[in-house]
Amino acid sequence: MRTRATTTATARAVTAGAVMLAWVGLLWLLEGIDTMTGHSLDTYGISPREPSELLDVVPAAFLHSGWEHVASNSVPLLVLGFIAALAGIRRFAAVVLVVIVTGGLGVWLTAPPNTVTLGASGVVFGLFGYLLVRGFVDRRPLDIVVGLIIAAVYGSLLWGVLPTDSGISWQGHLFGLVGGVAAAFVLRRPRRPAGAVTV
Repeated sequence: MRTRATTTATARAVTAGAVMLAWVGLLWLLEGIDTMTGHSLDTYGISPREPSELLDVVPAAFLHSGWEHVASNSVPLLVLGFIAALAGIRRFAAVVLVVIVTGGLGVWLTAPPNTVTLGASGVVFGLFGYLLVRGFVDRRPLDIVVGLIIAAVYGSLLWGVLPTDSGISWQGHLFGLVGGVAAAFVLRRPRRPAGAVTV
């Protein structure tokens, strides 16, 4: 016999899966359009410290510089996004917004001149950071365990915040990670007062 809790959990999993499959599908579609139009969408990447480029902070997170680039982001985005979205789509959307804005502004402020930064890796790093600390911020044991598992599986991502490759935006990775950690605090779940009883 299916309980209400089981039904709700199943519905959330289906919704989270559908959202992330649609998101990753959109990234591939956009890369296809970009390729067919001579990479015309790359102009929506972030060029640092140009006021007009602030409008590109959001679209830059959905664009990539080639098929290999979008492929490298797809699996971690799908996995980490699915896990984060299980807590609810509205909360997930808020987390992603904080990550994109924080990461994009960080790139805009600190990226080298005459560069264009685009890609979903900042969101990947943001979701990683969010899931890593969410359980500790919310004091939820299950989420702490999930965070530790994610640290074990994806912990090597942290090397991406170091300036080791001039062709990779470590700024996007670093500020995406910062955005994810910030989102865990900004969007933390309210705690019930000690001794509170629900009726």
